[in-house]
Amino acid sequence: MKFRYGKQIIAAALAVCVAGSLAGCGGKKEINDGTFRPVDEAELQFPLKERKILTGMISYPANTESEPNNRTIFKRLQEQTNVEINWTAIQADQWPDKISLNMSDPNKLTDFIFTAGFTDSNLLRYGEYGAIIPLEEYIDAYMPNLKSVFDRYPEYRIMSTDVNGHIWSLPWIEQLGSGKTAIQTIDNMSFINKKWLDFLNLEIPENIDEFEEVLIAFRDHASELQEKFGIDGSIIPMSCIVNDGGQDPAILINGFGEGYGDADKDRHIAVTDDQKVICSATQEGYKAGIQWLNKLYEEKLIDPEAFTQEWSTYVSKGKSGRYGVCFSWDVGNVDNLKDWVPLPVLTADTRNLTPTNGSFTSGFDRGRCVVTSVAENPALVCAWLDQMYAPMQSPQNNWGTYGEDDDFDIFEMGKNDKGEDMLKHAPLGDASPVEVREAEAVGGPLAVLDEYYGVYVTCPDDAQYRLDWIEEYYTPDMHTEYVYPNIFMSRDDTEKLSNLQADIKKTINARKADWIMNGFTDADWEKYLKDLEAYGLSEYLELFQTYLDKYNAETAGN
Repeated sequence: MKFRYGKQIIAAALAVCVAGSLAGCGGKKEINDGTFRPVDEAELQFPLKERKILTGMISYPANTESEPNNRTIFKRLQEQTNVEINWTAIQADQWPDKISLNMSDPNKLTDFIFTAGFTDSNLLRYGEYGAIIPLEEYIDAYMPNLKSVFDRYPEYRIMSTDVNGHIWSLPWIEQLGSGKTAIQTIDNMSFINKKWLDFLNLEIPENIDEFEEVLIAFRDHASELQEKFGIDGSIIPMSCIVNDGGQDPAILINGFGEGYGDADKDRHIAVTDDQKVICSATQEGYKAGIQWLNKLYEEKLIDPEAFTQEWSTYVSKGKSGRYGVCFSWDVGNVDNLKDWVPLPVLTADTRNLTPTNGSFTSGFDRGRCVVTSVAENPALVCAWLDQMYAPMQSPQNNWGTYGEDDDFDIFEMGKNDKGEDMLKHAPLGDASPVEVREAEAVGGPLAVLDEYYGVYVTCPDDAQYRLDWIEEYYTPDMHTEYVYPNIFMSRDDTEKLSNLQADIKKTINARKADWIMNGFTDADWEKYLKDLEAYGLSEYLELFQTYLDKYNAETAGN
């Protein structure tokens, strides 16, 4: 998520007010220069003896409760802590613009930003300008829940810490599975219509030739499929959205060449088994894979709208039962669960699936929550935010809660095998899990760890079947040893990388879409490589390599 702000705006606003009070700026807030402000721990024992009021900023999904304090989760937290939060709530679709404006005006800052979602560049700029304060000393002194997570998983502290040793934000962490069975190891999962296969007496394909034959069968028997299953609209053997995250078909080309594929569809990098960072979109296997996709397109096996359709159109056609193969995080988003199965990794020159970068360390958002320089008592702010990392609290913040007054609850309060309280995912019937979660959850900083399942909380059904799919269909073919970790670069290098990536990513994505539609020659490929080099590809990869080597050295003893 990018925010539109300028160095001059923030620097000017904060420079005027950074020393002393903001009375001259029309306010009464005082600026915290980032120096650690210790307090007596007895003052932070919850519930507090006297009620305290803090201020926070938060986003909320459209068409859900706009007053955070009306949400059950925050009501309970206020009772448990005797801390009341005076919220500035912003609708999620307006958040990027409004948060950037608020961050540039000290008088609009609150003590903390609960759902910041800041990029590395945001964090480093806001830290340099004094809009936010470093948190590492507060974490060690007043945040035992988060410190426990960092102690058990030192990589999270490393990933949260900048090159100068500062932690500018509190992370969001969600573990579901681990290593090559983690739910994040694959994004754009491929699915095939088992109902169609059975009707046409076809087997699930295992290699690219069998896959092409299946798509041809779907195409050539379209009228029979329409009649048998009452399908309105044309049959589409394979649909996708090229260059659109989980809907992109890149998983199909993993078996070409050395088998790197293009799992990182944002940065287009992979890590070899000798820990060298390469551009996945310049490998010979990538070239051969795109040529093969062009062949499928020319045979009218790929949706002609795959390059232009919006998500809503993609889903609408899927719900009409028109697809033979599709791509998504969960096929239930596009059609239904009962008629579809995951498509295994396809063998071409080899059989391999490169996991998604960063996935071995679970879901991780470094910039989820920040404490600002107007917080008069940052120790209390951090102690309150630490409650979000309690093992029984994090799952509720992440998914939803129990005991609501309405008809929908994500959880029921039950017992684990030891007779202790445990959050159990409740049956939702026809209710949409996404809608219920948006209505109940609050997001923000949290940590849901693998060891919590079966002790504090059950695993969500939609996560469990996806974990089962990964373990059965994909993990056995993940032969790549390494992924690029979630690394916090310096401000200069972050901005340098961002500038390089803009042209590199644009070029890769544009050529990919064009070549799948129209094909390309060896001369086109050579020009593409030269263009990428002219845009700084070598420097781009060198930056990634430098930080990977540093990260490996830091984690070697853990």
